[in-house]
Amino acid sequence: MLLSVGRCVLCGVRTVPRRLWDKRCNVITGVGAAVLCQRTLSDTRRPPGLEELIRSDVWNDYLKRVQQWGAGAAGSEGGDQQRASSWRDGEKQGWRTRHILPVIKEIRSKEKELTELQQLLADENEDLKTLANAEVAACLEEILNLKYQIAWLLISRDEVDDCSLILEVTAGVGGQEAMLFTAEIFDMYQHYAAYKNWSFDILEYFRSDLGGVRHASASIGGADAYRHLKYEGGVHRVQRVPKTEKQGRIHTSTMTVAVLPQPSEINLTINPKDLRIETKRASGAGGQHVNTTDSAVRIVHIPTGLVAECQQERSQIKNKETAMKVLRAKLYNIKLEDETNKRQSARKIQVGTKGRSEKIRTYNFTQDRITDHRISKSMHNIEDFMLGDELLDEMIQALSDFDDYESLVEIVSN
Repeated sequence: MLLSVGRCVLCGVRTVPRRLWDKRCNVITGVGAAVLCQRTLSDTRRPPGLEELIRSDVWNDYLKRVQQWGAGAAGSEGGDQQRASSWRDGEKQGWRTRHILPVIKEIRSKEKELTELQQLLADENEDLKTLANAEVAACLEEILNLKYQIAWLLISRDEVDDCSLILEVTAGVGGQEAMLFTAEIFDMYQHYAAYKNWSFDILEYFRSDLGGVRHASASIGGADAYRHLKYEGGVHRVQRVPKTEKQGRIHTSTMTVAVLPQPSEINLTINPKDLRIETKRASGAGGQHVNTTDSAVRIVHIPTGLVAECQQERSQIKNKETAMKVLRAKLYNIKLEDETNKRQSARKIQVGTKGRSEKIRTYNFTQDRITDHRISKSMHNIEDFMLGDELLDEMIQALSDFDDYESLVEIVSN
């Protein structure tokens, strides 16, 4: 074909060979210290608004700034450390910048080829113009995909995204109805863990008189468990006619979800002198054993006043281990929230437990509708949503997409 070679045989202009993007090259090949995520073109969704962003002047200005920094660093021996430190925001920005520069270079090369191809469009030969049009479209598509590669390089994953987590649910306003709803939400997350092939170990489960839950917690582990569930922390509201309502009136009740990353010993060290450990006899269902042995454990972190309890196991040693796991997660979460507040003060989506007083989602049973107020997304079919599979996963993915978009806007605007 006329344009299938490196240069046009008529005019000598270098042309762009058509490439098949369904080969889906890996965008990120490696990361040291789990700072950034690995993404591929095949497993990456494009958040709403992303294409508009990467076509904007703000995006182009950002690429120019990166390119100027790269040229300046290359022009000085060993790089200008002062300039580098002012441009790089720690290890993440330095890693991004070094990997973005080759992609920007490829974009500039494609843009030059595009200019040469567009000159062919003025040719009087209709066959040549037709072929040139096809090559221009292919070149534009390649440039767009290269810009998407830069976007995936910029979207980082938090240090704790790979951690296991502790999920806590607590009944809020609404009495017995709130406790019944809390039990349903806890079951929903248990089903979601099974759907994602995660482990789900119940740590605490305090039932109410009518079969609801006052408070419950579970340890969840698996691939990207915290990365998915970190958006679920906050106040969940239900609007429906309760089972306890005899006159058919709609009630509004609430419950709270807390998502605590579960760190390793390396991430957090607790001084044993700061702990007060108490034992007592367990209460509740379980036979004579719970009332005759001091198996329940209560641990108080004296400097902060945080408390963790466990009475699920018959063994005091196992209950102590579980209570320490919960306490460690709570302490680590305080540290994480301080760092997150500095980084995400302007974000609409707050993760972890920052949104405990914020209503994040409403479950309206009378209208068969679920609405997430952070992204103004509504879905229908509550019954299927509460099963904790595809619909819940779709909502969580929408939150993740929006968070990625906000992260990109924040990076390229600064």
